[in-house]
Amino acid sequence: MKRFIWLLPVILLCCAGAQAQGTPSWELSGGYSNLWVHSSGESFRLNGGNATLTENVNSWFGGRFELNAFRGAEAGVNVNAYTLTYGPVFSYRRMGRVVPYAHFQIGAIHGSQGYLGISQDAFKFAVAGGGGIDMSINRKIAVRLQADYLLTRFLEVNQNNLQTSVGLVYRFGYK
Repeated sequence: MKRFIWLLPVILLCCAGAQAQGTPSWELSGGYSNLWVHSSGESFRLNGGNATLTENVNSWFGGRFELNAFRGAEAGVNVNAYTLTYGPVFSYRRMGRVVPYAHFQIGAIHGSQGYLGISQDAFKFAVAGGGGIDMSINRKIAVRLQADYLLTRFLEVNQNNLQTSVGLVYRFGYK
């Protein structure tokens, strides 16, 4: 983490010259994702990646598919978790090169055997809410920082998870 602290000022300097020009019809993003799982007083962290596809209906409203894949160790066992969610995204595009957004998504989580102590792979309901910012590097590329609350339920117990991600956004098809 300390290695990446110097990266934020560099990104902001690169973004200083960028200008927003119209609303992109589509945004495709991908990057690193982190999941902090909290269940029954226990917590652990999984690392992975994410990909999103957003269709912007207008300058402030769109729909977003999001896929996250995580891997790590829980109680000495290697586990995987995958989330696939969809929902509305609300963007504020009047700040030039910085676009804050909020979203609410509904979908599923898949946990591998051993995840939260489950005895076999399972799909469960997932709800995510949160937001982030896109910082434009140029008209087509931006850096995305995002944080979400992810609610899941395995073994009749709610998990209150924190999901964070950082990545690049590719914008195309302007309106």
